[in-house]
Amino acid sequence: MLSIVIPAYNEGETINIAADTISEILEKANVDYEIIFADDGSRDNTWDNICKRAARENSRIRGVRFSRNFGKEAAIFAGLEAAAKGGDESGENGCDCAVVIDCDLQHPPELILKMYELWKKGYEVVEARKSSRGRESPLYKLFAKTFYRLMKSSSGINLDGASDYKLLDRKVIDSLNELPERLTFFRALSAWVGYKTAVVEFEVQPRVHGTTKWSFSKLFKFAVSNITGFTNFPMHMMTAMGIIFMIFAVVLGIQTLVNFFSGYSVAGFSTVILLLLIIGSLLMLGLGIIGYYLSKIYEEIKFRPRYIVNESTNKATKAKKTKSTKGE
Repeated sequence: MLSIVIPAYNEGETINIAADTISEILEKANVDYEIIFADDGSRDNTWDNICKRAARENSRIRGVRFSRNFGKEAAIFAGLEAAAKGGDESGENGCDCAVVIDCDLQHPPELILKMYELWKKGYEVVEARKSSRGRESPLYKLFAKTFYRLMKSSSGINLDGASDYKLLDRKVIDSLNELPERLTFFRALSAWVGYKTAVVEFEVQPRVHGTTKWSFSKLFKFAVSNITGFTNFPMHMMTAMGIIFMIFAVVLGIQTLVNFFSGYSVAGFSTVILLLLIIGSLLMLGLGIIGYYLSKIYEEIKFRPRYIVNESTNKATKAKKTKSTKGE
C-alpha cells in the first residue's frame, strides 16, 4: 500500500482540493493507497475538513491532530509513524512505501505515479528536486542557495534544489522513525540514512489557495536551527576566524617590535580601540554560537516527545513519543 503523508497547518481551504486531486490520480492508476493528513495544530477549519472527509466521503483518508503547533518537521514524522503503523499498534497493516507532499499542491501530485514506478523498479528513496524555484524574490533565492551551499560544504549532503517531496520505502521509514533525536531535519536525514536513491525533477507550481505560512524570519530561524542541528560548521567558522586573527596579531606584533627597536614611537590609539572592539565582538559571537549549541543539547537531553497527538481519526488516540536511548 502507498501512503500519502500531507503535513498541514491552517490549510482548511486546500484540504479537500488536495484530497480530491491525489485520490483521483491514484484511483485512475489502480494504486492501493491511503492519505494521512498531519494537522500541525491549525487554528482554522483544517481538522474539521479532515474529519468530515475521512468519516463521510473517503475511508482511505486518515488524520492526526497535534495538541499545538509543533512545526512541519514534527508533522512529517507523525505522518510517517502513522503510515508505518497502518492504524494500529502492531504495524502489520502498515504501508509498503510513503510519499511526503505539501498540502498546497506546489508539489505536482502527477509526479507520484512516476515516483511509485521507480520504487517498483527497486529504488528505496525517490527524491523530487526542484528544476526551478518558481516565483520567489531574489533575496529568498540568494538565501536558499547560501543555505544549501553551507549544508553541502559542512555535511557533504547535497540539498541543492531539494524538497520535502519524497517517496520512501518502508525500510527507510522504519530507519527514520528509529532515530532518537528530537530536533529533526527531514530533507537532510532522508539523505543521511542512505539507501538506493533515484532523483526526479519538477517545477514548483503556484499555490491553489492563500499564501505561504513561511515568513523570512521563520525561514531564517529554520535555516539556523538546521545548520546547527545537523552540522558543526559555525564552530569551525569561529576556529578559522580565530586562526586568521592570530596570524594578524603575530604580524602586527612583529611590526610593533620592529618600530620600537628602530626608535620610532608606537602610535595608533584608534587602532588599539578598533582591535579591542573587533576582538570583543568575535569573542561574544563565539560565546553566542557555543550557547546556541548548548541550548540544542539541553533540548535533546530533556527527552520530551517530538509532538503530542491530541486527536486521531483512528479509534485509539494516544500521545506519540519518540524512542529514548536514555539509560541504555
